[in-house]
Amino acid sequence: MLIFLAVCPILGVPAGLLIRPYLASGGLLAALGFFFLVGLLAVAAAVIPLGRMAWPALGLRPTGWRPLVLGALGTLALSVVVSQSGLQPEGMKQALNVSAQPAQLLAALLVMAVLAPLVEELVFRGLLYGWLESRWGATVAFIVSSLAFAAAHYEWKHIVLVLPLGLLFGYLRRRTNSLVPSLVAHMANNGVAVAAAAFLAP
Repeated sequence: MLIFLAVCPILGVPAGLLIRPYLASGGLLAALGFFFLVGLLAVAAAVIPLGRMAWPALGLRPTGWRPLVLGALGTLALSVVVSQSGLQPEGMKQALNVSAQPAQLLAALLVMAVLAPLVEELVFRGLLYGWLESRWGATVAFIVSSLAFAAAHYEWKHIVLVLPLGLLFGYLRRRTNSLVPSLVAHMANNGVAVAAAAFLAP
């Protein structure tokens, strides 16, 4: 965790300054892609010293098909319920507005339905969960990583919306001792949200 927290600004600040003109012209999607790419590189830098132990340290272990299917379906059902709250975070609206543009659909899927969930799961239910579990047990790891995941979305409306999903993702991680079910569920949730914004937009 310390390596990850140190590498993020070391990579992010100079790279951000370098590509700032491109981000300004590319808009929100380019900024999100850059942000999550830096996160992915920071995760890689944090676990490379572990060698072959990097995969199990991140929770990347095989699991059966049932947690994958049931986790994805449960996440989609929970997402529908949560969406009925009427809360519309500004950041989420902006991201989904990008998805509604046909020319941006493929890029939106790549960034928001693949890269974003991959990095978020590796950080919160990979690095953070594993670090907490090794010191204070699975219950503390489940609670703290779920709360940290929600808090990272910073906008209070967004925090309220994603907290139930974070708890479900954390439950999948704890129940299966694998990151794969929560990763698949997270990708399915974001992918459906992007597709819905693209094809159901007025």
